[in-house]
Amino acid sequence: MKICIYGAGAIGGYLGVMLKRGGADVSLVARGAHLEAIRAGGLKLVVKDQTFVERMPATKVAAELGLQDVVIVALKAHQAWEAADDLKPLLGPDTMVVTAQNGVPWWYFHGLEGAYADKRLASVDPGDRQWRAIGPARAIGCTVYPATEIVEPGVVKHIYGDQFGLGEPDRSESPRLKRLAAAFSAGGLRPRIYPDIRDDIWIKLWGNLCFNPISALTQATLDVVATDPPTRALSRSMMLEAQAIAETLGVTFRVDVERRINGAAGVGAHRTSMLQDLDKGRPLEIDALLTAVQEMGRLTAIHTPYIDAVLGLVQQLGRVKGLYPTFPVETPTVDAPLLAAS
Repeated sequence: MKICIYGAGAIGGYLGVMLKRGGADVSLVARGAHLEAIRAGGLKLVVKDQTFVERMPATKVAAELGLQDVVIVALKAHQAWEAADDLKPLLGPDTMVVTAQNGVPWWYFHGLEGAYADKRLASVDPGDRQWRAIGPARAIGCTVYPATEIVEPGVVKHIYGDQFGLGEPDRSESPRLKRLAAAFSAGGLRPRIYPDIRDDIWIKLWGNLCFNPISALTQATLDVVATDPPTRALSRSMMLEAQAIAETLGVTFRVDVERRINGAAGVGAHRTSMLQDLDKGRPLEIDALLTAVQEMGRLTAIHTPYIDAVLGLVQQLGRVKGLYPTFPVETPTVDAPLLAAS
């Protein structure tokens, strides 16, 4: 199986090494010093007291790699949108495109029936760039649970976790999905096929949409956000708004709000990904985690005053710091009818 990892950073690099060790024909799209180090000495993965080194084709020009059986997009949502057209030379008629990102994926409404079938989300795919360039029929949903980091160019450290959720947008357990899961398993990863991957997407998103922006706004670690009464209450209110939206769209939550918050508190003094990005001056991943949920609230006519307020604040923080990579999409005004009607 030919697999291209588009975005061979921390998670992408981890996937690349593990899938290569499992026998897949893996190639990488990376950039900068990380790419040069991979070309010079292979991609190194540190797991506990072991270091694995795998040499794979690596480039910043995807067209050099040819058609692939699988393209795993391991970029943040705004980066994936920017790269959509660059993926085209990798895509044959049967190529799977695995969206290994946090937040609401651009293909979310593909494969659904009824009033919401094939709706588009301007907050994560303005101009339908990914929908047109990639095509929703190629998409495979993926939730990412491992924690990894790039410790130096060409070197990825695995911190914990090996589980990935996988699922077809149309909820089928297709032969291609089984082949993909088998490749993950061969590489020592733990894939779990979900009857509806959206259920698992929302479990992750449920926490990310509140804990990430609140931590960025307050500078507090996850344990503080989840246990300090005011921020815990705010998180709960945002999560309940999101749950109402998701359930209207047919999602089933396998845990309740309190259990989800308590689970976050149990992680300890963790600096969320958005807080880490803020610390390091990297673009904040706001739209896929929060703006898309607001957009879905508008679509389902569900009021989201708490989400609206926190979104407005973290967007402003991102703009002031120059870290909010906005898409060319109109943002609802503060006096929009649904906000005023709370």
